[in-house]
Amino acid sequence: MAVKAFHGKTMGSLSMMGKADYRQPPGTLYGGPIYHVPYGDADAVEKQLDICHKVGIDIAACLFEPIQGEAGAIVPPDDFWPRVREVTKHYGVLLIADEVQTGLGRTGKLWGVDHWNVVPDIMAVAKSLGGGVMPISTFCSNEEIWQCMMYPNPFIHTTTTGGGALACSAAIAAIHVTLRDKLWEQAAEKGAYIFPKLHAMAEKYPHIFHSITGRGLLIGMHFHEAETGYKVAAGLFKRGVLVAGTLTSAHTIRIEPPLVITYEQIDAMLDRLADTLKEIAG
Repeated sequence: MAVKAFHGKTMGSLSMMGKADYRQPPGTLYGGPIYHVPYGDADAVEKQLDICHKVGIDIAACLFEPIQGEAGAIVPPDDFWPRVREVTKHYGVLLIADEVQTGLGRTGKLWGVDHWNVVPDIMAVAKSLGGGVMPISTFCSNEEIWQCMMYPNPFIHTTTTGGGALACSAAIAAIHVTLRDKLWEQAAEKGAYIFPKLHAMAEKYPHIFHSITGRGLLIGMHFHEAETGYKVAAGLFKRGVLVAGTLTSAHTIRIEPPLVITYEQIDAMLDRLADTLKEIAG
């Protein structure tokens, strides 16, 4: 697990979380050995697995977001995912990719891990899986792991609302449209259109921006002060543009539009962002 990681707010997910803001208020979480390393640091992952191996602590899995979303669209170094895949295989540890935010085209590839040609053992998928209209999530794994879920009794792992016909119909439709229209290509092209313009704004207002990060249409605008990020978000809201904060701090504001956003809408967003920045700069 990584520092600053966000994996959800149920008890199990909170136990994996890499932020004290979310972990501390609920109190006691799952007790087992859970280790966090700096995100993007493959050396730290390998070192932690090696230590656990030497002292006899069994590690079930390593869990990472392909690109950290709630932390602010943080892209890891290009060697991170390939090396993590290598060391997890070496130590017999499963590799889990949290594709809830990055999956189904958001970052310019069908899956976030596709940027590094890595195949994890397990993927968590949700959000865009429901096409923006239905709450649905799914667990994806290789055949070996899935056999453990199905045999000897496939009814051990069931839920009251799992497999709901309406939600699954929406998910199937979302998958079909994503594949038919190759929406990840739209995300890549539109992200390539947006990023240079955001970098130009950051250069124009260096006292406002700290950096611009992300991939495809998962974009993070990082500010020197949280108060500044709040002003940017408020200015955009006032101008009819919805952006995502990082929930516990406005140091980073995320731009995460629908993958089918038009270039006219993108230009309108950029124009309103420029007006907001001009207003803040005085």
